[in-house]
Amino acid sequence: MPQKNTGHKVITDWLAAKGLSAFPFQEETWQMHVEGLSGIVNAPTGFGKTYSVFLAVVIDWINRTPDYKSKQGNGLQLLWVSPLRALAKDIARAMEEALQELEIPWRVSIRNGDTPTAERERQKKHMPEVLVITPESLHLLFASKNHASFFETLTCVAIDEWHELLGSKRGVQIELALAHLKWLRKKQEENYQPLRIWGISATIGNMEEAMHVLLGEEQNGVMIRAQQKKKINIETILPESVERFPWAGHLGLKMIEYVIPIIRNSRSTLLFTNVRSQAEMWYQKLLDAAPDLAGAIALHHSSIEMETRLWVEEALHKGKLQVVVCTASLDLGVDFRPVDTVIQIGSPKGIARFMQRAGRSGHSPDAVSNIYFVPTHSLEIVEGAALKKAYEEEIIESRNPVVMAFDVLIQYMVTIATGDGFAAEELLAEVRTTNCYADVSDDEWQWMLSFVTTGGKTLNGYDEYHKVVQADGLYKVLSRKVAMRHRMHIGTIVGDAILQVKFLGGGFVGTIEEYFISSLSPGDSFILAGNRLEFIRLKDMVVQVKRSKAEHARVPAWGGGRIPLSSNLGTVLRHAFQEASINPSGDELLEFLQPLFDTQRERSVIPKEDELLVEMMEIKDGYHLFVYPFEGRLVHQAMASLLAYRISQIRRMTFTIAMNDYGFELYSDQPIPVDEENIREIFSLENWYTDLQRSINNAEMGRRKFRDIAVIAGLIFQGFPGEQKRQRHLQNSSGLLYDVLVGNEPNHLLLQQAYHEVLTYEIESERLHKLLERIEQSKIVISRPEKLTPFCFPIKVDRLREELSTESLVDRIRRMQAQAE
Repeated sequence: MPQKNTGHKVITDWLAAKGLSAFPFQEETWQMHVEGLSGIVNAPTGFGKTYSVFLAVVIDWINRTPDYKSKQGNGLQLLWVSPLRALAKDIARAMEEALQELEIPWRVSIRNGDTPTAERERQKKHMPEVLVITPESLHLLFASKNHASFFETLTCVAIDEWHELLGSKRGVQIELALAHLKWLRKKQEENYQPLRIWGISATIGNMEEAMHVLLGEEQNGVMIRAQQKKKINIETILPESVERFPWAGHLGLKMIEYVIPIIRNSRSTLLFTNVRSQAEMWYQKLLDAAPDLAGAIALHHSSIEMETRLWVEEALHKGKLQVVVCTASLDLGVDFRPVDTVIQIGSPKGIARFMQRAGRSGHSPDAVSNIYFVPTHSLEIVEGAALKKAYEEEIIESRNPVVMAFDVLIQYMVTIATGDGFAAEELLAEVRTTNCYADVSDDEWQWMLSFVTTGGKTLNGYDEYHKVVQADGLYKVLSRKVAMRHRMHIGTIVGDAILQVKFLGGGFVGTIEEYFISSLSPGDSFILAGNRLEFIRLKDMVVQVKRSKAEHARVPAWGGGRIPLSSNLGTVLRHAFQEASINPSGDELLEFLQPLFDTQRERSVIPKEDELLVEMMEIKDGYHLFVYPFEGRLVHQAMASLLAYRISQIRRMTFTIAMNDYGFELYSDQPIPVDEENIREIFSLENWYTDLQRSINNAEMGRRKFRDIAVIAGLIFQGFPGEQKRQRHLQNSSGLLYDVLVGNEPNHLLLQQAYHEVLTYEIESERLHKLLERIEQSKIVISRPEKLTPFCFPIKVDRLREELSTESLVDRIRRMQAQAE
């Protein structure tokens, strides 16, 4: 038998031969793993979090296996769950290189939606020692017969990028998967060893809670943190003068002349935008401004065909590209060693997202991450100062875990029934070990059993909802048709209907959302994947196009593009505005903005941290009330609706509402009855929840949310591959179901979940409540400027953007800016 520390020596000798040594947090992880513990590894990007867990498993194997250099066919040892397919290839490559150098004959395989069927079947027959897998593909394995045999030799499960999964329904899938794997392990009476579980995470504000959610009821975890801090150099790119910089905007294209020199002075650059439409625009404009970048510039976002994305990732890895314009599709830890510069266009909306993107450059422990922040309008320059302060003070957002997601649990119940079936009491005990379902009641469980077997009280007359039957004391799916349909749609990512875009000759361009195509007429031009295209027709869910030479082409707007400002970034922003008002000296960015702040002071007020600014004005087009909480557009939309409702109780009137991440506007053609005497009542905490529900169309918002829940829960079949139902058909199906359930079963669990998700995610009601509490403790300052202020101008432009065509909007903004000066 090898000595207890043989594995550790093998690894340290291997590293030493390469001129490397382990970080203390890696050593600690190896020791804790060998001792049989689970936990979370928290370290900056590029410090070797992957090796901390992967090599821990290797060390443990060497310690237990004298012939570790020759023993093959050992069964699955390590299950590596990765949220993105793009990560899998690089993770597997890094593992294979290490195993080859260590002369350990382990197989490393990948299993996700791109894995060929033949390879999947080969894996089932002979599991590799390491399997890199997505949450969806792991649940698909659970839907296989005799799936327990796949995991008999498993010693460790690693959840990569846990901070990204926590707070989403994919995170709930992970909770359920870990609970099931632990339950399978406990059923192994011979050689029972507890499963070791490791989360790999960047820093978030609630690390302890993240570990609690990951490990479920078994709380013997350890938190391992790297003591090293990643050095990040944050620079905000400034125009020549703030007076010439726009007060409003969201594209940032006026800054392209400042961006090109950064690209030229870097070996390779990732240029991040928040949305795909903005990425397409920047790609086109960079090529227009610097034609010599052709061949050295690429575009990467989730609507571009997979082969192209893989080529871009490989070319980045090999250093063949100088700049890639991208979205969140490249946020996470793909191995881009040559990248030395990151550029963020516009507000990142959150501190964690900004730091994550910064970490894509200088992707090694001793390298400095260089990130340039490019503001798209004047007030965003303040975010540059706020982001720098957040980094220095280590302020970071939390991720709140999802609880009681009944749609995911219903899907999981059918998944297990499709595999080997389940005993009701056993499965209930299993799911109650998760954080998400710890409080599921017996009545709720009985309701879900009834739902998967008969469709429940309202739908029991329809055979298609009778999916699970009781046989041999177990709940099982016996219908091959039901099993096939279910396997095809396992997952929790529900988006708008996606259409393929192809040239008339058959060449594939990419994908696009149906609602955008529905706004086009034949002959219209648009841009996708860097191509200028003319829309010919929509046939069999394929958008047929040809190349276009049109000067003006529309850029697709994708749903979900408006990410709200995070709570933490809002807090730091309010502090930055106070600094600008009281003591701007010493901060280059705030000093640069003084002319803008002087204008704001002359016309109105710059609010302090403990103040809420309300601007009321009458201009040619009507009466306006602007409020600046700095809490993000979702909270502002809810608060604007709440205020509009309360003001309409004083005097019957209607409002147009607009908002951005800094504040919101109520606009009317009548004087708005708000003054110093009643302003406190307008913002009162009293009856806020009741008034909120009256002020929003909760039923209609619930209808839209119900569609996603119904898809996840399997109420709606999305169609077979290549013939998916059109989006409007899905919406009509879910809308009909919604109306039937509202009328016949208003307490239906999935209806209640839809209402809850609207309040939690669409309105952020908890954050709204905290805002009202903050306002209650703050001074409310009412200002009555005679002209538009730098604060209100971008909100007003946002409203006009929805109302006017692009050409009309540009002309109108020019006139407004001229009047405001």
